[in-house]
Amino acid sequence: MFHRPPLARALCMTATLAILAACNTSQLDWDLRGRPGALNTSDAARAATAPRPRPDERGIISYPNYQVAVARQGDTIASLSGRLGLDAAQVASYNALSPQNELRPGEVVALPQRVAAAPAMAPSPVMAAPAAVPPGGVDVTAIATTALDRAGSTAPAPVTTAAPAPAAAPRAADEPARHRVVRGETAYSIARSYNVSAKALADWNGLGPDLGIREGQYLIIPTAAAAPPSPTPNVTAVTVPGAGSPTPTPPSAAKPLPAESTTPASKPANQPASPDLGAQRTSASASRLGFPVQGKIIRGYVKKKNDGIDISAAVGTQVAAAADGTVAAITQDTDQVPILVIRHPDNLLTVYANIDGIKVAKGTSVKRGQPIAVVRAADPPFVHFEVRKGFESVDPMPYLQ
Repeated sequence: MFHRPPLARALCMTATLAILAACNTSQLDWDLRGRPGALNTSDAARAATAPRPRPDERGIISYPNYQVAVARQGDTIASLSGRLGLDAAQVASYNALSPQNELRPGEVVALPQRVAAAPAMAPSPVMAAPAAVPPGGVDVTAIATTALDRAGSTAPAPVTTAAPAPAAAPRAADEPARHRVVRGETAYSIARSYNVSAKALADWNGLGPDLGIREGQYLIIPTAAAAPPSPTPNVTAVTVPGAGSPTPTPPSAAKPLPAESTTPASKPANQPASPDLGAQRTSASASRLGFPVQGKIIRGYVKKKNDGIDISAAVGTQVAAAADGTVAAITQDTDQVPILVIRHPDNLLTVYANIDGIKVAKGTSVKRGQPIAVVRAADPPFVHFEVRKGFESVDPMPYLQ
């Protein structure tokens, strides 16, 4: 895994842009950032889940085997623990946090022990939508720095070791399961393993817009919504034998149908020539890209947070060009890790990072699927892939096939 100081990384990306500016690349996309799409969670999204129950006036949601607290505006672990009469250090350790950690409004905190009984939960849910990211202009250098930050850091930050969970009684049928996050898991992978949507998992646990989770964190798994009532089957009235309609005599197969000769009313219309669909291919259909490597997407695209996708692959795996194009730039970050940029038709760029052993030179024409580098050793090893259209980064998932 490689880490770069933000200032040094910004200078590196600025130098890259300066090198490209010196070339005859008037049509080049200077924003060297692809906007890879998020993971496909359509299967998990099909699983309907109920909304999270409403907490009591203290912010507590109680279940037979555990309790959780819902943070309020401005809460920290220390202030939440003081309000509930719990030891802040114990609550922080149980949630892999520190007592001074600030909490998001609506964030769920697991309680290491039960607090005094509270009024029964109201059945109606209240789900607070996460605050939208404010729009505004974005500095290209800052965006590039953020993208490489995201590409170079996949392991979670060190956290305080959480206290072991107490032994629990058998889980009730209507009690949500709890999941303790281990290293390498994401909100998407956890949601898929429980067949729930990532959005429902985020809503129930008060996750941030980036769906970030930490090692040792407890997540409550959304429960399924109530199934719709089954339709009432049709009931056929019972009649007395012999009183119903007589059974018709089936047609006899012994007597063939008479031969019949008919004259068509009109001649068949002339068939038009089949169109050449290849000649009618649009630029959009021609701009489809191939994956640089085959592997699991371990980090999806998040606007202004990770303008690329990280694709897991073994060290030394061949990295292929996503489409026909020309090598526009080959540069390095401050850790001497190569970055390769390929320019494609329609002002489209693809960017490849966390690679090694580059096999092409600047200005070389490449074909789709042609090996251009290999996966660099990292923990875990992966390829960071970006797509850019003009000055703005774009979601590359619609381009990939």
